[in-house]
Amino acid sequence: MILARISLSRVSASRSFRVAMLALAVTAYPIGAQASAKAQAKPNPLKIPNSQIEPLAWHQIDGWMHDHHAEAFATFLASCKAILRSSAKIRASRPAAYNALYEVCGRAVAAVPLDDTGARAFFEKNFRAVRLSPLGEQAGFFTGYYEPIVEGARLPSDVYTVPLYRRPPNMVTQRLRMSGKKGKAGKRAVKRTAPFYDRAQIEDGALAGRELEIVYLKDPIDGFFAEIQGSTRVRLEDGSVIRLNYASGNGHPYTAVGKFLVERNIVSKEEMSMQKIREYMEANPEEGKNLRRENKSYVFFRETDLSEYEEAIGAQGLPLTASRSIAVDRKLHTYGMPFFIDATLPFQSTKPDTRFQRLTIAQDTGGAIIGPARADIYLGAGEEAARAAGRFKHFGQFVMLVPNELDPGNIAQSVPLPLPKPNAGDKSIKLADQVPDEIAVSTAKTTKPAVTAAAVPLPKARPAKRNPGKPAS
Repeated sequence: MILARISLSRVSASRSFRVAMLALAVTAYPIGAQASAKAQAKPNPLKIPNSQIEPLAWHQIDGWMHDHHAEAFATFLASCKAILRSSAKIRASRPAAYNALYEVCGRAVAAVPLDDTGARAFFEKNFRAVRLSPLGEQAGFFTGYYEPIVEGARLPSDVYTVPLYRRPPNMVTQRLRMSGKKGKAGKRAVKRTAPFYDRAQIEDGALAGRELEIVYLKDPIDGFFAEIQGSTRVRLEDGSVIRLNYASGNGHPYTAVGKFLVERNIVSKEEMSMQKIREYMEANPEEGKNLRRENKSYVFFRETDLSEYEEAIGAQGLPLTASRSIAVDRKLHTYGMPFFIDATLPFQSTKPDTRFQRLTIAQDTGGAIIGPARADIYLGAGEEAARAAGRFKHFGQFVMLVPNELDPGNIAQSVPLPLPKPNAGDKSIKLADQVPDEIAVSTAKTTKPAVTAAAVPLPKARPAKRNPGKPAS
């Protein structure tokens, strides 16, 4: 489920512009509208703060020719359908990148169906590849995430005691209020209210008796990791499964609790992983409780109508695709943008053992995903996905596919000069300093040779979807 057909030979700001034709349907995008819109579009160089961009030729992207592009194209089409449903009013409020994707998506829908060769040709014709990295650095940073499967019950009992809450209807975390005073620029000052209850207050019963409980779990650790992942599958006592997705946060910033274990010399940076955090919490219940409360952020869920075997829904409002969907910094990137990732990742063991060279699509985001070349790779659901995701904390190449409508020929002119390249020793120190507090890894791991295809097991067949309440179409 984590890797579908990965092998060495095949591995599966803001200025809007006018569009001539407004009434566009997902199933029919007039060719005349494309030509007219393209003629009126104004060049928009790509600008991403605190980043450096290096234009690349397609043959310079290691692994590009061997990816399973038809799979990536299918995931891209899912994002396109959401983008093409947007109204002219919505598009006018969105950044240039969104409008550029709107144009490309129209052509994508008109091009189906495409095989691997056709899909690769489509991406190469409609996009320009640029290597993206933090200013002064040479690589992007990747982690993984998954959808937990946990046991629960609709009603509390001596066994099921940990509630997962829906969003309180009266919750206000960032209400904007206009004051009577004006600032230096002549604009009214904005004030914000304080965040909602923090984790400790909620766990101590601040929401009890308000009928906000969706389900009860056995283990508070399961609830904590479900919040971090943003969704969960809960298997009830009768065997049925309910699906919960992120609804809202409580307004407090996310804090990576692993850094406290590192600071206390309980776990080293090199060994830090989600599994290490879980092991500590299980072995030290009271200390584990206090550790969780270091993260004041709390997530509220909503129950969805997804069947047991459908994939989780990402922030773009679409089902995610394992190993093809990624979470990115929403403040810097646009949902639907393609990114090619080249990194050696620890799928099978604690050491990097699998070359991951795949075209992925930005379809999700997360509180800990911050930076221009930062991505969280969605790996699916279950224990296997959980083990692999918990080990991901590695550097690699992050290549952004920029729509031609953004005038990629001028991209290099808008890119600041990178900092002087450090020597080999300094580079390792610099990259290690860039790692989030919760995790750290030696950059030497990213240079290990790729393993052979034989080391990567084939995925298990996905069970047929079961949704008795909905007739087959």
